[in-house]
Amino acid sequence: MSDISDDRPRGFSLDLAVRAPAGSVAADMDRLALTWLHIAVAVVAGLGFAFDLVEIALGNVLSAVFNAPPYSVTPAQLSWLLSAMYIGAIPGALIAGLMADRYGRRRVLVAVLLVLCVTSIAAAGSPDIGSLILWRIVSGLALGAYPPLMMSFIADVMPPKRRGTVTMVIVGIASLGPVAMIFGVRALADVQPLGLEGWRWAFIAGAVGALIVAGLFQLIPESPRWLAVRGHHAEAQAALARFERSAIAVPNPASAALEAAEAAPPDAGSYRPPVARFAIVGAIYFVTPWATVAFPVLMGAVLIEKGLSLSDSLFYVGISMFGPAIGAVMSSTFVDRIKRRTALMSFATGMIIAATVFAATMNPLWLMAAGVSFQLFTLLYVPTMTIYAAELFPTPWRARTSTAAWSLNRLASAIAPLVLVPLLKFYGIWPMFGLIIGTLVVGIVLVAMAPEGRAGRAVS
Repeated sequence: MSDISDDRPRGFSLDLAVRAPAGSVAADMDRLALTWLHIAVAVVAGLGFAFDLVEIALGNVLSAVFNAPPYSVTPAQLSWLLSAMYIGAIPGALIAGLMADRYGRRRVLVAVLLVLCVTSIAAAGSPDIGSLILWRIVSGLALGAYPPLMMSFIADVMPPKRRGTVTMVIVGIASLGPVAMIFGVRALADVQPLGLEGWRWAFIAGAVGALIVAGLFQLIPESPRWLAVRGHHAEAQAALARFERSAIAVPNPASAALEAAEAAPPDAGSYRPPVARFAIVGAIYFVTPWATVAFPVLMGAVLIEKGLSLSDSLFYVGISMFGPAIGAVMSSTFVDRIKRRTALMSFATGMIIAATVFAATMNPLWLMAAGVSFQLFTLLYVPTMTIYAAELFPTPWRARTSTAAWSLNRLASAIAPLVLVPLLKFYGIWPMFGLIIGTLVVGIVLVAMAPEGRAGRAVS
Protein backbone atom coordinates (compact mmCIF):
# COMPACT_ATOMS: atom_id res chain seq x y z
CA MET A 1 0.00 0.00 0.00
CA SER A 2 1.45 3.41 -0.93
CA ASP A 3 1.87 6.28 1.50
CA ILE A 4 -0.91 8.10 -0.32
CA SER A 5 -3.45 5.72 1.22
CA ASP A 6 -2.97 7.52 4.53
CA ASP A 7 -4.57 10.61 3.03
CA ARG A 8 -7.59 8.95 1.37
CA PRO A 9 -11.02 9.90 2.67
CA ARG A 10 -13.47 7.26 3.87
CA GLY A 11 -15.01 5.44 0.93
CA PHE A 12 -12.13 6.44 -1.37
CA SER A 13 -12.05 4.43 -4.59
CA LEU A 14 -8.76 4.22 -6.45
CA ASP A 15 -10.57 3.38 -9.69
CA LEU A 16 -12.80 6.44 -9.42
CA ALA A 17 -9.84 8.61 -8.45
CA VAL A 18 -7.88 7.57 -11.50
CA ARG A 19 -10.80 8.57 -13.71
CA ALA A 20 -11.52 11.84 -11.84
CA PRO A 21 -11.27 14.81 -14.22
CA ALA A 22 -8.91 17.68 -13.44
CA GLY A 23 -11.77 20.17 -13.60
CA SER A 24 -13.65 18.52 -10.73
CA VAL A 25 -10.63 18.76 -8.44
CA ALA A 26 -10.18 22.44 -9.32
CA ALA A 27 -13.88 23.13 -8.72
CA ASP A 28 -13.81 21.33 -5.37
CA MET A 29 -10.74 23.33 -4.29
CA ASP A 30 -12.42 26.60 -5.29
CA ARG A 31 -15.53 25.81 -3.23
CA LEU A 32 -13.58 25.30 0.00
CA ALA A 33 -13.60 27.84 2.80
CA LEU A 34 -10.25 28.89 4.25
CA THR A 35 -9.14 25.97 6.43
CA TRP A 36 -6.36 25.55 8.95
CA LEU A 37 -4.44 23.54 6.37
CA HIS A 38 -4.62 26.53 4.01
CA ILE A 39 -3.20 28.63 6.84
CA ALA A 40 -0.44 26.09 7.47
CA VAL A 41 0.51 26.27 3.77
CA ALA A 42 0.56 30.06 4.03
CA VAL A 43 2.74 30.01 7.16
CA VAL A 44 5.31 27.67 5.63
CA ALA A 45 5.37 29.60 2.36
CA GLY A 46 5.66 32.86 4.29
CA LEU A 47 8.59 31.64 6.37
CA GLY A 48 10.41 30.66 3.19
CA PHE A 49 9.62 34.03 1.69
CA ALA A 50 10.96 35.75 4.81
CA PHE A 51 14.38 34.17 4.35
CA ASP A 52 14.23 34.86 0.61
CA LEU A 53 13.57 38.53 1.39
CA VAL A 54 16.37 38.54 3.97
CA GLU A 55 18.84 37.43 1.32
CA ILE A 56 17.56 40.02 -1.13
CA ALA A 57 17.56 42.79 1.50
CA LEU A 58 21.19 41.99 2.23
CA GLY A 59 21.83 44.00 -0.92
CA ASN A 60 20.69 47.09 1.05
CA VAL A 61 23.24 46.28 3.74
CA LEU A 62 26.03 45.40 1.34
CA SER A 63 25.50 48.60 -0.67
CA ALA A 64 26.17 50.61 2.50
CA VAL A 65 28.91 48.39 3.97
CA PHE A 66 30.97 48.21 0.78
CA ASN A 67 30.48 51.91 0.03
CA ALA A 68 32.10 52.95 3.34
CA PRO A 69 35.45 52.34 5.08
CA PRO A 70 37.17 49.94 5.54
CA TYR A 71 35.90 48.47 2.25
CA SER A 72 35.03 51.44 -0.01
CA VAL A 73 35.13 49.30 -3.16
CA THR A 74 35.13 50.82 -6.62
CA PRO A 75 31.83 51.76 -8.29
CA ALA A 76 32.33 48.90 -10.76
CA GLN A 77 32.80 46.34 -7.97
CA LEU A 78 29.78 47.69 -6.08
CA SER A 79 27.66 47.52 -9.24
CA TRP A 80 28.60 43.88 -9.84
CA LEU A 81 28.02 42.97 -6.20
CA LEU A 82 24.50 44.41 -6.30
CA SER A 83 23.77 42.85 -9.68
CA ALA A 84 25.25 39.42 -8.94
CA MET A 85 22.20 37.88 -7.30
CA TYR A 86 19.96 38.95 -10.17
CA ILE A 87 22.35 37.56 -12.78
CA GLY A 88 21.94 34.13 -11.23
CA ALA A 89 18.19 34.63 -10.89
CA ILE A 90 17.67 34.85 -14.67
CA PRO A 91 18.40 31.18 -15.46
CA GLY A 92 17.31 30.12 -11.96
CA ALA A 93 13.73 31.30 -12.45
CA LEU A 94 13.47 29.77 -15.94
CA ILE A 95 14.78 26.37 -14.89
CA ALA A 96 12.72 26.20 -11.69
CA GLY A 97 9.50 27.14 -13.50
CA LEU A 98 9.88 24.38 -16.06
CA MET A 99 10.69 21.88 -13.32
CA ALA A 100 7.75 22.99 -11.15
CA ASP A 101 5.23 22.48 -13.96
CA ARG A 102 6.70 19.03 -14.60
CA TYR A 103 7.69 17.73 -11.15
CA GLY A 104 5.50 19.70 -8.76
CA ARG A 105 5.44 23.04 -6.95
CA ARG A 106 6.35 21.72 -3.52
CA ARG A 107 9.25 19.53 -4.61
CA VAL A 108 10.95 22.36 -6.50
CA LEU A 109 10.37 24.84 -3.66
CA VAL A 110 12.22 22.42 -1.35
CA ALA A 111 15.09 22.14 -3.83
CA VAL A 112 15.29 25.93 -4.13
CA LEU A 113 15.53 26.34 -0.35
CA LEU A 114 18.29 23.74 -0.11
CA VAL A 115 20.31 25.56 -2.78
CA LEU A 116 19.81 28.80 -0.85
CA CYS A 117 21.07 27.14 2.34
CA VAL A 118 24.32 25.94 0.76
CA THR A 119 25.10 29.15 -1.13
CA SER A 120 24.38 31.37 1.88
CA ILE A 121 26.91 29.48 3.99
CA ALA A 122 29.44 29.88 1.20
CA ALA A 123 28.71 33.63 0.91
CA ALA A 124 29.18 34.03 4.68
CA GLY A 125 32.69 32.59 4.35
CA SER A 126 33.73 34.71 1.35
CA PRO A 127 37.32 35.93 1.83
CA ASP A 128 37.07 38.83 -0.63
CA ILE A 129 34.68 40.83 -2.79
CA GLY A 130 35.27 38.59 -5.81
CA SER A 131 34.22 35.45 -3.94
CA LEU A 132 31.18 37.20 -2.49
CA ILE A 133 30.09 38.28 -5.98
CA LEU A 134 30.46 34.70 -7.23
CA TRP A 135 28.37 33.20 -4.43
CA ARG A 136 25.72 35.87 -4.79
CA ILE A 137 25.39 34.84 -8.45
CA VAL A 138 24.89 31.20 -7.44
CA SER A 139 22.46 32.19 -4.67
CA GLY A 140 20.45 33.96 -7.32
CA LEU A 141 19.56 30.60 -8.85
CA ALA A 142 17.37 30.03 -5.79
CA LEU A 143 16.36 33.60 -4.98
CA GLY A 144 15.06 34.16 -8.50
CA ALA A 145 12.85 31.10 -8.33
CA TYR A 146 11.18 31.22 -4.92
CA PRO A 147 8.77 34.22 -5.21
CA PRO A 148 7.00 33.26 -8.47
CA LEU A 149 6.91 29.58 -7.50
CA MET A 150 5.40 30.47 -4.13
CA MET A 151 2.78 32.63 -5.84
CA SER A 152 1.96 29.82 -8.29
CA PHE A 153 1.52 27.44 -5.36
CA ILE A 154 -0.70 29.94 -3.49
CA ALA A 155 -2.78 30.60 -6.63
CA ASP A 156 -3.26 26.84 -7.01
CA VAL A 157 -4.50 26.08 -3.51
CA MET A 158 -6.09 29.17 -1.95
CA PRO A 159 -9.86 29.84 -2.14
CA PRO A 160 -10.45 32.55 -4.78
CA LYS A 161 -12.13 34.97 -2.37
CA ARG A 162 -9.21 34.73 0.06
CA ARG A 163 -6.26 34.46 -2.35
CA GLY A 164 -5.16 38.09 -2.30
CA THR A 165 -5.79 38.50 1.43
CA VAL A 166 -3.72 35.46 2.35
CA THR A 167 -0.93 36.50 -0.01
CA MET A 168 -0.70 39.99 1.48
CA VAL A 169 -0.62 38.61 5.01
CA ILE A 170 2.21 36.28 3.93
CA VAL A 171 4.11 39.23 2.48
CA GLY A 172 3.48 41.38 5.55
CA ILE A 173 4.79 38.78 7.96
CA ALA A 174 7.70 37.82 5.71
CA SER A 175 8.78 41.44 5.32
CA LEU A 176 9.63 41.58 9.03
CA GLY A 177 12.54 39.23 8.28
CA PRO A 178 14.63 41.94 6.55
CA VAL A 179 13.84 44.37 9.40
CA ALA A 180 15.25 41.94 11.96
CA MET A 181 18.25 41.22 9.73
CA ILE A 182 19.19 44.86 9.12
CA PHE A 183 18.98 45.85 12.79
CA GLY A 184 20.83 42.64 13.68
CA VAL A 185 23.68 43.56 11.33
CA ARG A 186 23.75 47.07 12.79
CA ALA A 187 23.87 45.71 16.36
CA LEU A 188 26.65 43.24 15.51
CA ALA A 189 28.72 45.77 13.56
CA ASP A 190 30.97 46.52 16.56
CA VAL A 191 30.55 43.25 18.50
CA GLN A 192 31.52 40.74 15.78
CA PRO A 193 30.86 37.44 17.64
CA LEU A 194 33.51 34.81 16.87
CA GLY A 195 35.29 37.47 14.85
CA LEU A 196 32.61 37.48 12.14
CA GLU A 197 31.08 40.70 10.84
CA GLY A 198 27.35 41.29 11.13
CA TRP A 199 26.61 40.79 7.44
CA ARG A 200 28.24 37.36 7.59
CA TRP A 201 25.97 36.36 10.48
CA ALA A 202 22.99 37.45 8.39
CA PHE A 203 23.97 34.97 5.68
CA ILE A 204 24.38 32.21 8.27
CA ALA A 205 20.94 32.93 9.76
CA GLY A 206 19.42 32.83 6.28
CA ALA A 207 21.00 29.46 5.58
CA VAL A 208 19.69 27.90 8.80
CA GLY A 209 16.22 29.32 8.20
CA ALA A 210 16.08 28.02 4.61
CA LEU A 211 17.01 24.52 5.81
CA ILE A 212 14.27 24.52 8.46
CA VAL A 213 11.60 25.70 6.01
CA ALA A 214 12.64 23.05 3.47
CA GLY A 215 11.80 20.45 6.13
CA LEU A 216 8.46 22.09 6.91
CA PHE A 217 7.43 21.95 3.24
CA GLN A 218 7.50 18.15 3.51
CA LEU A 219 4.56 18.33 5.94
CA ILE A 220 2.11 20.07 3.60
CA PRO A 221 0.39 18.61 0.52
CA GLU A 222 1.26 19.20 -3.11
CA SER A 223 -1.15 21.30 -5.13
CA PRO A 224 -4.22 19.10 -5.89
CA ARG A 225 -4.88 21.26 -8.96
CA TRP A 226 -1.40 20.57 -10.37
CA LEU A 227 -1.61 16.86 -9.56
CA ALA A 228 -4.95 16.57 -11.38
CA VAL A 229 -3.74 18.44 -14.48
CA ARG A 230 -0.66 16.20 -14.65
CA GLY A 231 -2.89 13.12 -14.52
CA HIS A 232 -1.98 12.03 -10.97
CA HIS A 233 -5.64 11.71 -10.03
CA ALA A 234 -5.26 9.41 -7.03
CA GLU A 235 -2.72 11.75 -5.46
CA ALA A 236 -4.88 14.75 -6.37
CA GLN A 237 -7.90 13.26 -4.60
CA ALA A 238 -5.78 12.41 -1.56
CA ALA A 239 -4.39 15.95 -1.34
CA LEU A 240 -7.86 17.41 -1.86
CA ALA A 241 -9.18 15.19 0.94
CA ARG A 242 -6.62 16.66 3.36
CA PHE A 243 -7.99 20.14 2.70
CA GLU A 244 -11.58 18.91 2.94
CA ARG A 245 -10.95 17.23 6.30
CA SER A 246 -9.19 20.25 7.77
CA ALA A 247 -11.22 22.41 10.15
CA ILE A 248 -12.57 25.68 8.74
CA ALA A 249 -10.63 28.70 9.98
CA VAL A 250 -12.53 31.48 8.15
CA PRO A 251 -15.95 30.64 6.63
CA ASN A 252 -16.80 31.86 3.16
CA PRO A 253 -19.19 34.82 3.16
CA ALA A 254 -22.62 34.05 1.76
CA SER A 255 -21.88 36.23 -1.27
CA ALA A 256 -18.76 34.19 -2.06
CA ALA A 257 -20.54 31.03 -3.12
CA LEU A 258 -19.05 30.01 -6.45
CA GLU A 259 -21.09 28.68 -9.32
CA ALA A 260 -19.75 25.43 -10.71
CA ALA A 261 -19.11 27.08 -14.06
CA GLU A 262 -16.92 29.75 -12.45
CA ALA A 263 -14.42 27.12 -11.39
CA ALA A 264 -13.04 27.39 -14.93
CA PRO A 265 -11.68 23.84 -15.40
CA PRO A 266 -8.77 23.52 -17.81
CA ASP A 267 -9.82 23.33 -21.46
CA ALA A 268 -7.93 22.75 -24.67
CA GLY A 269 -6.68 26.34 -24.67
CA SER A 270 -4.98 25.74 -21.32
CA TYR A 271 -2.43 23.56 -23.08
CA ARG A 272 -1.37 26.19 -25.64
CA PRO A 273 1.24 28.83 -24.73
CA PRO A 274 -0.53 32.09 -23.69
CA VAL A 275 1.87 34.17 -25.81
CA ALA A 276 -0.03 37.49 -25.93
CA ARG A 277 -0.55 37.62 -22.17
CA PHE A 278 3.03 36.62 -21.52
CA ALA A 279 4.31 39.47 -23.71
CA ILE A 280 2.49 42.20 -21.77
CA VAL A 281 3.22 40.64 -18.37
CA GLY A 282 6.89 40.20 -19.32
CA ALA A 283 7.12 43.87 -20.31
CA ILE A 284 5.59 44.96 -16.99
CA TYR A 285 8.01 42.70 -15.12
CA PHE A 286 11.00 44.16 -17.02
CA VAL A 287 10.32 47.82 -16.19
CA THR A 288 9.37 47.18 -12.55
CA PRO A 289 12.73 46.46 -10.85
CA TRP A 290 14.32 49.74 -11.95
CA ALA A 291 12.31 51.15 -9.05
CA THR A 292 11.19 48.29 -6.82
CA VAL A 293 14.62 46.64 -6.65
CA ALA A 294 17.09 49.40 -7.45
CA PHE A 295 15.74 52.00 -5.02
CA PRO A 296 15.76 49.75 -1.92
CA VAL A 297 19.14 48.23 -2.83
CA LEU A 298 20.74 51.62 -3.48
CA MET A 299 19.08 53.40 -0.54
CA GLY A 300 22.12 52.84 1.67
CA ALA A 301 24.49 54.10 -1.02
CA VAL A 302 22.33 57.19 -1.59
CA LEU A 303 22.38 57.99 2.13
CA ILE A 304 26.16 57.60 2.21
CA GLU A 305 26.35 60.00 -0.77
CA LYS A 306 24.20 62.45 1.20
CA GLY A 307 26.90 62.41 3.88
CA LEU A 308 25.33 60.16 6.52
CA SER A 309 27.45 57.70 8.51
CA LEU A 310 27.25 53.94 7.96
CA SER A 311 25.45 53.43 11.30
CA ASP A 312 22.87 56.14 10.53
CA SER A 313 22.40 54.83 6.99
CA LEU A 314 21.67 51.32 8.28
CA PHE A 315 19.26 52.81 10.82
CA TYR A 316 17.27 54.63 8.12
CA VAL A 317 17.32 51.57 5.88
CA GLY A 318 16.09 49.44 8.77
CA ILE A 319 13.27 51.84 9.63
CA SER A 320 12.19 51.92 5.99
CA MET A 321 11.70 48.15 6.06
CA PHE A 322 8.72 48.54 8.40
CA GLY A 323 6.80 49.95 5.44
CA PRO A 324 6.15 46.60 3.74
CA ALA A 325 4.76 44.99 6.89
CA ILE A 326 2.40 47.89 7.56
CA GLY A 327 1.23 48.16 3.96
CA ALA A 328 0.77 44.46 3.36
CA VAL A 329 -1.38 43.95 6.46
CA MET A 330 -3.47 47.03 5.61
CA SER A 331 -3.98 45.94 2.01
CA SER A 332 -5.07 42.44 3.02
CA THR A 333 -8.45 43.93 3.94
CA PHE A 334 -9.19 45.20 0.43
CA VAL A 335 -6.83 43.55 -2.08
CA ASP A 336 -9.46 41.10 -3.37
CA ARG A 337 -12.10 43.81 -3.65
CA ILE A 338 -10.41 46.07 -6.18
CA LYS A 339 -9.16 45.40 -9.69
CA ARG A 340 -5.54 44.32 -9.93
CA ARG A 341 -4.78 46.96 -12.60
CA THR A 342 -6.22 49.76 -10.45
CA ALA A 343 -4.14 48.63 -7.48
CA LEU A 344 -0.92 48.40 -9.52
CA MET A 345 -1.30 51.88 -11.01
CA SER A 346 -2.09 53.37 -7.58
CA PHE A 347 0.94 51.75 -5.94
CA ALA A 348 3.25 52.92 -8.75
CA THR A 349 2.01 56.49 -8.32
CA GLY A 350 2.77 56.26 -4.60
CA MET A 351 6.33 55.13 -5.39
CA ILE A 352 6.86 58.11 -7.70
CA ILE A 353 5.86 60.55 -4.97
CA ALA A 354 7.98 58.82 -2.29
CA ALA A 355 11.07 58.62 -4.54
CA THR A 356 10.82 62.33 -5.36
CA VAL A 357 10.67 63.28 -1.68
CA PHE A 358 13.56 60.96 -0.76
CA ALA A 359 15.78 62.47 -3.45
CA ALA A 360 14.93 66.06 -2.51
CA THR A 361 15.22 66.08 1.28
CA MET A 362 17.95 65.94 3.91
CA ASN A 363 15.51 66.18 6.81
CA PRO A 364 15.76 62.96 8.89
CA LEU A 365 12.02 62.69 9.47
CA TRP A 366 11.23 63.19 5.79
CA LEU A 367 13.93 60.69 4.80
CA MET A 368 12.40 58.07 7.09
CA ALA A 369 8.86 58.86 5.96
CA ALA A 370 9.81 58.71 2.27
CA GLY A 371 11.81 55.51 2.75
CA VAL A 372 8.99 53.80 4.65
CA SER A 373 6.45 54.97 2.08
CA PHE A 374 8.47 53.75 -0.88
CA GLN A 375 9.06 50.35 0.69
CA LEU A 376 5.37 50.18 1.60
CA PHE A 377 4.26 50.77 -1.98
CA THR A 378 6.98 48.44 -3.32
CA LEU A 379 5.86 45.53 -1.16
CA LEU A 380 2.28 46.23 -2.20
CA TYR A 381 3.13 46.45 -5.89
CA VAL A 382 5.36 43.38 -6.24
CA PRO A 383 3.09 40.75 -4.63
CA THR A 384 0.05 42.23 -6.37
CA MET A 385 1.94 41.96 -9.65
CA THR A 386 2.94 38.34 -9.00
CA ILE A 387 -0.59 37.37 -7.91
CA TYR A 388 -1.91 39.09 -11.04
CA ALA A 389 0.50 37.19 -13.29
CA ALA A 390 -0.18 33.82 -11.64
CA GLU A 391 -3.95 34.33 -12.02
CA LEU A 392 -3.68 35.15 -15.72
CA PHE A 393 -2.06 31.86 -16.69
CA PRO A 394 -3.73 28.41 -16.63
CA THR A 395 -2.49 25.65 -14.32
CA PRO A 396 -0.48 23.71 -16.98
CA TRP A 397 1.49 26.88 -17.76
CA ARG A 398 1.31 28.80 -14.49
CA ALA A 399 4.73 28.08 -13.01
CA ARG A 400 6.77 28.28 -16.22
CA THR A 401 5.12 31.47 -17.50
CA SER A 402 5.25 33.16 -14.09
CA THR A 403 8.91 32.30 -13.61
CA ALA A 404 9.80 33.16 -17.22
CA ALA A 405 8.28 36.60 -16.74
CA TRP A 406 10.08 36.80 -13.40
CA SER A 407 13.37 36.03 -15.16
CA LEU A 408 12.85 39.18 -17.23
CA ASN A 409 12.35 41.01 -13.94
CA ARG A 410 15.63 39.57 -12.67
CA LEU A 411 17.36 40.53 -15.94
CA ALA A 412 16.34 44.15 -15.42
CA SER A 413 17.30 43.82 -11.74
CA ALA A 414 20.80 42.78 -12.82
CA ILE A 415 21.13 45.61 -15.35
CA ALA A 416 19.71 48.36 -13.14
CA PRO A 417 22.60 48.67 -10.63
CA LEU A 418 25.12 48.58 -13.50
CA VAL A 419 23.39 51.64 -14.93
CA LEU A 420 22.21 53.43 -11.79
CA VAL A 421 25.36 53.20 -9.65
CA PRO A 422 27.51 55.07 -12.22
CA LEU A 423 24.71 57.63 -12.62
CA LEU A 424 24.73 58.16 -8.85
CA LYS A 425 28.53 58.27 -8.53
CA PHE A 426 29.35 60.45 -11.55
CA TYR A 427 26.24 62.56 -12.13
CA GLY A 428 24.51 62.73 -8.75
CA ILE A 429 21.22 61.73 -7.18
CA TRP A 430 18.71 63.37 -9.55
CA PRO A 431 19.73 61.67 -12.83
CA MET A 432 19.45 58.30 -11.07
CA PHE A 433 16.05 59.13 -9.62
CA GLY A 434 14.90 60.57 -12.94
CA LEU A 435 15.47 57.18 -14.58
CA ILE A 436 13.71 55.36 -11.71
CA ILE A 437 10.66 57.63 -11.96
CA GLY A 438 10.60 57.31 -15.76
CA THR A 439 10.38 53.51 -15.59
CA LEU A 440 7.50 53.79 -13.11
CA VAL A 441 5.59 55.97 -15.58
CA VAL A 442 6.20 53.43 -18.36
CA GLY A 443 4.98 50.69 -16.03
CA ILE A 444 1.72 52.54 -15.36
CA VAL A 445 1.09 52.81 -19.12
CA LEU A 446 1.78 49.08 -19.64
CA VAL A 447 -0.53 48.06 -16.79
CA ALA A 448 -3.31 50.19 -18.27
CA MET A 449 -2.96 48.17 -21.50
CA ALA A 450 -2.89 44.77 -19.75
CA PRO A 451 -5.72 42.22 -19.21
CA GLU A 452 -8.12 42.79 -16.33
CA GLY A 453 -7.01 40.06 -13.93
CA ARG A 454 -9.01 37.70 -11.72
CA ALA A 455 -9.23 39.35 -8.30
CA GLY A 456 -11.49 37.23 -6.12
CA ARG A 457 -12.31 34.85 -8.98
CA ALA A 458 -11.37 31.24 -9.72
CA VAL A 459 -8.29 30.49 -11.80
CA SER A 460 -8.21 28.00 -14.66
